[in-house]
Amino acid sequence: MYDLIIIGAGPAGLTAGLYAGRYRLNTLILEMLNPGGRILATETIENFPGFTGSVATKDLMSNLEKQVRDLGVEIELTEALELDTHSKVVRCENKSYQANTVIIATGAKPRKLQVPGEDRLTGRGVSYCATCDGPLYRDKEVVVVGGGNAAVEEALYLTRFAKSVNLVHRRDQLRATKILQEKIKANKKIAPVLNSLVTEISGTNRVESVKVRDAVTQKEQTIDCQGIFIYVGNVPNTAFIKGELESDSQGFIITNEELGASQQGIFACGDCRKKTLYQVITACAEGATAADSAQRYLLNK
Repeated sequence: MYDLIIIGAGPAGLTAGLYAGRYRLNTLILEMLNPGGRILATETIENFPGFTGSVATKDLMSNLEKQVRDLGVEIELTEALELDTHSKVVRCENKSYQANTVIIATGAKPRKLQVPGEDRLTGRGVSYCATCDGPLYRDKEVVVVGGGNAAVEEALYLTRFAKSVNLVHRRDQLRATKILQEKIKANKKIAPVLNSLVTEISGTNRVESVKVRDAVTQKEQTIDCQGIFIYVGNVPNTAFIKGELESDSQGFIITNEELGASQQGIFACGDCRKKTLYQVITACAEGATAADSAQRYLLNK
């Protein structure tokens, strides 16, 4: 029986583990892949407080993991398949774990376009991670889909390798922060394609072109390319809770100010939670808050 189980070891989960370790709670972190989370798919972070320029995400997450382990917090590499929110039992493939409190910090995964050719050509030119696959597109033409910070940051990153980057966004202006938009305008390799929707991804064995429809005129054009990188939002990794907690229509967990979920003793933080700003810094802050709330819950139990 643990004091606390944290499901997920991204920025939110690891920070929750850091604070739980300092509270001397008997804590277990469960992570299905590797500590660090999805942020490791991005090479650097430019807006993390205290770092001028940028900080390498690999270094940041590695240091955070070391802090957590140095406090004696266990990290088990296994996937949480089911959570009984009443008994607070987490069922994994070969073992179950129980605690008095649980923090869900499972993050989110990339949302798909759901267009013809996307699934068939995934891994053959369709990618959701420029940092992972960008070097494969040296001197090639690529398309990036999306208009938020992630899409713009990855489009800029791809210019290190690609010959050209078409940035396709469904609205008439990008949603990314102004400083990123300024960088886009200054980069001659990037061509914004606004008010446009990708309707099909084509290619025999690899991506060869992308069909785009203008949302205003409804005219279609074909953009020849060898790769397409998709950043159109996220889907929360919350299927394992099987509807036992109050969530919105997309599956993001709804919490109160203390990050408590709809079942007592269950908390949620990071990208799996319904909120307005999805950033590493907010995930870390929420991880600290969730651990503090769990500690207070245990004290009052």
